Amino acid sequence: MKNYTITVNGNVYDVVVEEGTNAGAAASAPAAPRAAAPAVPKAAAPKASGAGSVKVEAGAAGKVFKIEAKVGQAVKAGDPVVIIEAMKMEIPVVAPQDGTVASIDVAVGDSIEAGAVLATMN
Repeated sequence: MKNYTITVNGNVYDVVVEEGTNAGAAASAPAAPRAAAPAVPKAAAPKASGAGSVKVEAGAAGKVFKIEAKVGQAVKAGDPVVIIEAMKMEIPVVAPQDGTVASIDVAVGDSIEAGAVLATMN
């Protein structure tokens, strides 16, 4: 069995795919179809309270690989806040100015689009 996370029209689903084996079945007989379990949407990542006025936005679409900063942490302009993975590259999303992280609006593993707000700062 393999687990996959699939995003369809902005909805994220965790699915399990079972690899079938036809041991003992005739070569010309197709495998009987199996009913798939219904996909269950993932719950949205909880948002930290106290969103700030400065947005930290993704420059590219990808997947959240790592969260470098914590809510309440002081950061300087250029410090990494979130690392995203796109095309097998790790891309740091940095603080646009000096300030304090007010919220982290994503979780590791989330699929994101370019321009998505990943965090806010004060």
